[in-house]
Amino acid sequence: MSRIKARFDQLAAEGRAAFVPFIMAGDPDGAASLDLLKKLPAAGADIIELGVAFTDPMADGPAIQAAGLRALGAGQTLRKTLDMVRSFRREDDTTPIILMGYYNPFYAYGQDAFVRDAKDAGVDGLIVVDLPPEEDEELCLPARAAGLDFIRLATPTTDAGRLPQVARNTSGFIYYVSVAGVTGRGVGGSESVADAVARLKAASGLPVAVGFGVKTAEKAREFAAFADAVVVGSALVEALATTVGAPALEGAAREADNGEEKAGAGVNAVLSLARDIAGAVRDARRS
Repeated sequence: MSRIKARFDQLAAEGRAAFVPFIMAGDPDGAASLDLLKKLPAAGADIIELGVAFTDPMADGPAIQAAGLRALGAGQTLRKTLDMVRSFRREDDTTPIILMGYYNPFYAYGQDAFVRDAKDAGVDGLIVVDLPPEEDEELCLPARAAGLDFIRLATPTTDAGRLPQVARNTSGFIYYVSVAGVTGRGVGGSESVADAVARLKAASGLPVAVGFGVKTAEKAREFAAFADAVVVGSALVEALATTVGAPALEGAAREADNGEEKAGAGVNAVLSLARDIAGAVRDARRS
């Protein structure tokens, strides 16, 4: 059984949703990012999404775009991201880790080499935003064959005709984008999102996570009442950037000289917000 399925089975038995924080690997630097990754489970993370930095993240809003550019400016690579997962696994063999990114870095790494090294590092699943079901042979099927879950995005525009293609070959869970648009920009209404979650669960037989635009503990609690997981990314990334005084999007490609003290404060700011959101998710009354 995969770590992702085991975690969702555990939480279903507990009658609650999962809290899934997203952080960008290498932001604001490698050491601080690894420190944050290792501390997230104790702050309430049930599953962790680890962003793979890319220069043209078309589905991401300004906060996560800037985080990726800061990470690249600090020298982050996909190989270093896999090394982060290896280091994490030396201390934690139960918390699932999902790599979320765009196909170009995986393609450049080499499909077979990446699948092998990701599995060896302890990665549990992949979200590749710009790789549609029509291209499953590229990475989805090799990943599934190696035992990695391949998580697909569904959106408010995913209709009944498209849904079977989205669900085919998807495993782990379905990630429902609560609002049409990029990350961090608004959020869907609870009633419409709840209807979409029910539709996706019925069609796929998989847990459904809700994300994009979930920035407060209150909204996370609201969605946790009916979703199987709530994903929070931009709010955490913004908390780190604000605390360390990291460059905004326009200057994010250059490395920020944050210093250990600022980086440590940024990690603590993210952990504090994560604890608040995790508590709200745990307190939600499941419908």
